[in-house]
Amino acid sequence: MDKKKVVAPLVCHGHSRPVVDLFYSPITPDGFFLVSASKDSTPMLRNGETGDWIGTFQGHKGAVWSCCLDKHALRAASASADFSAKLWDALTGDVLHSFEHKHIVRACAFSEDTQLLLTGGMEKVLRIFDLNQPDAPPREIEKSPGSVRTIAWLHSDQTILGSCTDMGGVRLWDVRTGTIVRTLETKSSVTSAEVSQDGRYITTADGSTVKFWDANHFGLVKSYDMPCIVESASLEPKYGNKFIAGGEDMWIRVFDFHTGAEIGCNKGHHGPVHCVRFSPGGESYASGSEDGTIRIWQTGPLNSTEQETSAANGPTQNVKDAADEVTHRVENVHITEEEKIEVSEKPINEKATEAD
Repeated sequence: MDKKKVVAPLVCHGHSRPVVDLFYSPITPDGFFLVSASKDSTPMLRNGETGDWIGTFQGHKGAVWSCCLDKHALRAASASADFSAKLWDALTGDVLHSFEHKHIVRACAFSEDTQLLLTGGMEKVLRIFDLNQPDAPPREIEKSPGSVRTIAWLHSDQTILGSCTDMGGVRLWDVRTGTIVRTLETKSSVTSAEVSQDGRYITTADGSTVKFWDANHFGLVKSYDMPCIVESASLEPKYGNKFIAGGEDMWIRVFDFHTGAEIGCNKGHHGPVHCVRFSPGGESYASGSEDGTIRIWQTGPLNSTEQETSAANGPTQNVKDAADEVTHRVENVHITEEEKIEVSEKPINEKATEAD
């Protein structure tokens, strides 16, 4: 039997506490970007291809549970335990607006048209803020039956999906009526829900199971049992032929989408893996852990079928130069001298301390 290839990841230091959420921007004219949320209260922006630190968003006074970028990667949003969600200028690091809540905010998501920001959390209320009128009261839709854990938009902003921390299932809201119209049933609480890049699938992780749902008809397409309790899963966006999952055992495993067979396994984290996400082109994926690090793993060489498809589609865009240019443009993002030293001077292969 062939030995599974061991891949050395890019290790991104900088967070002083567990990394609990990761979000990749789409590919923009300036490259693509990765934003991370951590319990250290400071979301960080990185070059999505190289992992190089670009800036730190400073202003929250509690753990940040969720973060996202709009499709142009010009604005970021974050949801925090300080009872607020913040909108940020991703070029300067400035706070554009702070949306106050009455309890911990666990999740946030930009609409596809970038005009709206959706938030949810311990209040069990889903709020839709109009970013063109940030001071206006938000629209509130039908209450979630439990504390909100994850949220996402789909169907060109006509539908919202959300999961709860304290019960199973994924609920779907019709944005026009503001009511729950369907529930995708799961045994355990759904800790990760992702809409595939092509809009075909919803990928969920609940307990030790990863499920794929038809995003248009909502039938269960695939369900695979994992070797351990997994907290996050992500489907490869370009070919849809593999997926990744990470969780309690600190490993990031790669599986065949069609069969569920394990085809790769990467170890490097020193604590449970809280979040995994594929980059928008599928050439790499990132993982965030209890150990406070982000690791970026290369997907590996294309197989013959993928190479033929790739050749037919023309050369992939080289985004490094453009991304470097953006790095220079945002050098004035707020960051302390200590954080600069911490990020730039730690050797790339330094081992993170063991999690308790």
